[in-house]
Amino acid sequence: MAQHMAGFLWGVGSSAYQTEGAWDTDGKGPSIWDAFTHKKGKVFRNETGDSACDGYYKVKDDIQLLKELKVNHYLFSISWPRIMPTGIKTEQLNEKGIQFYNDTINSLLENNIIPIVSLYHWDLPQVLQEKYGGWQNISMINYFNDYANLCFEKFGDRVKHWITFSNPWAVAEKGYETGEHAPGLKLGGCGAYKAAHHIIKTHAKVWHSYNNTWRSEQQGMVGISLTTGWGEPVDPHSQTDRDAAERYIQFHLGWFANPIYRGDYPEIMKNYVGRKSAQQGLGTSRLPTFSVQEKTYIKGTSDFLGIGHFTTRYVIQKSFPFLQVSSYHTDRDLAELVDPKWPAPGPKWLYSVPWGFRRLLNFVKTQYGNPLIYVTENGVSEKVQCTQLCDEWRIEYLKGYINEILKALNDGVNVKGYTAWSLLDKFEWSKGFSERFGFYHIDFKNKNKPRYPKASVDYYKKIISANGFPNPREQPHTLYHPPSALRTTSTS
Repeated sequence: MAQHMAGFLWGVGSSAYQTEGAWDTDGKGPSIWDAFTHKKGKVFRNETGDSACDGYYKVKDDIQLLKELKVNHYLFSISWPRIMPTGIKTEQLNEKGIQFYNDTINSLLENNIIPIVSLYHWDLPQVLQEKYGGWQNISMINYFNDYANLCFEKFGDRVKHWITFSNPWAVAEKGYETGEHAPGLKLGGCGAYKAAHHIIKTHAKVWHSYNNTWRSEQQGMVGISLTTGWGEPVDPHSQTDRDAAERYIQFHLGWFANPIYRGDYPEIMKNYVGRKSAQQGLGTSRLPTFSVQEKTYIKGTSDFLGIGHFTTRYVIQKSFPFLQVSSYHTDRDLAELVDPKWPAPGPKWLYSVPWGFRRLLNFVKTQYGNPLIYVTENGVSEKVQCTQLCDEWRIEYLKGYINEILKALNDGVNVKGYTAWSLLDKFEWSKGFSERFGFYHIDFKNKNKPRYPKASVDYYKKIISANGFPNPREQPHTLYHPPSALRTTSTS
């Protein structure tokens, strides 16, 4: 195991909209999440990220927390409208926003913390949504590429790990299919596929931009972060269940990873969406197609694969009869189940199923040619309205999931880093502040937003210091007190 762990990176993560606050401060433009949360009825208790964790004002404080945790790296995202208020480079740059990220990056490096930077964690400039329809419009490709190149120009001398998109599955499915997330569009059966198509093309363009313009000088890496659950067949001996579980993962992870690593959408996705589109009398599939040139251009555009993972589902075959109303979910012909014995410490969706993680990592290894992997998000939330610093169940979750990563390393999976999610309790999208993922509790009712360490801070710190699980022989066991009768005393 020691050889697998050499140079392994341990860190924590966050994202701009969830933590920064300062939504209209110092020249920042509005994002789709500002617009979405300012409409009543979109978020639990109508909460917003207007001030969030006040991270914009507390960079130095939060870097002290990172030092306290002893992390090797910090994964955070840049807010596109903070540095480019309308999203369009030729219209306006916000020097104060650029300075904010320069100061953040410099402070991290001064404290020997590696910055891993995501260019997009869901906060599209609102102007681009209003003018063009956001990710439904192909013009996003060039606007985002201009933004990415500005980031490479301004920060790339110091940032060597870039993520183009964090969890684009949620951007597409929740933003343009169900409407649960900003921009809140319900374009069933088409919107998510179209958004994802443009995001994949954008990712490839940004990778090529870096490769052609910046790589030789900056020597960094550009990847993408894909968040996915694992799907396990209810009956492993049933071919229909096994096929359904395969569809679950291909419609989730494969949707984005397959084009990047193999040049096209998964065959199973093309077949199912194509067949259902034909049944509806459509002349072409609702799943867009890549041209031959695009396939070649997209394939191989990732220096590493970021994997976000939280939980697992059992999967069975479930046929949806011909429906006039199409949807990404019914296209898959499956149902998701959970085992009632699985621990569920907080929200209904997040069950602790550590063994699914090892299976997922091995799937990535075999499907995509054993790419370099960084785990970019993994953690668990609690639903509490009060201060709860004794988060033993978070410790158990981390122990279980990190243990499965170590097993995957022994399986030959090329994992080089782990990012626990997240540094702070923060704004949890449509759930507002009701779900808390942080190592540090924040009292959001206090205008100063004080941070308090939970018990998991000490636990994770020990893992980082030991570069894995600590050897119990090298530290006193907290529950063992030798009886006095065993002490060596002179009898003479």
